[in-house]
Amino acid sequence: MKFVTVRDLRGKTSELWKELEQERELVVTSNGKPIAILSATDEASFEECLWTLRRSRASDALARLQRDSAARGLGGMTPEEVDAEIQHSRLKRTN
Repeated sequence: MKFVTVRDLRGKTSELWKELEQERELVVTSNGKPIAILSATDEASFEECLWTLRRSRASDALARLQRDSAARGLGGMTPEEVDAEIQHSRLKRTN
């Protein structure tokens, strides 16, 4: 996978689009840190690619929530305790 800087993205855009066709993915960096992934697609597979990306992000968010919950000692909650916590959070939101 090839890494490109934000500066290169601004200054060499047409070259990078050609590289994207060949590489299929490019990682955009800012100050040496990854900030975005450019992924090649086409009209025929666009919706499927977008769905896959969103599903992956949702799965990652769920895994992060589960890790955070376990780290806070909430991994062993019963379903009743979970429901009570949800109700408590909803009440705080409406007040």
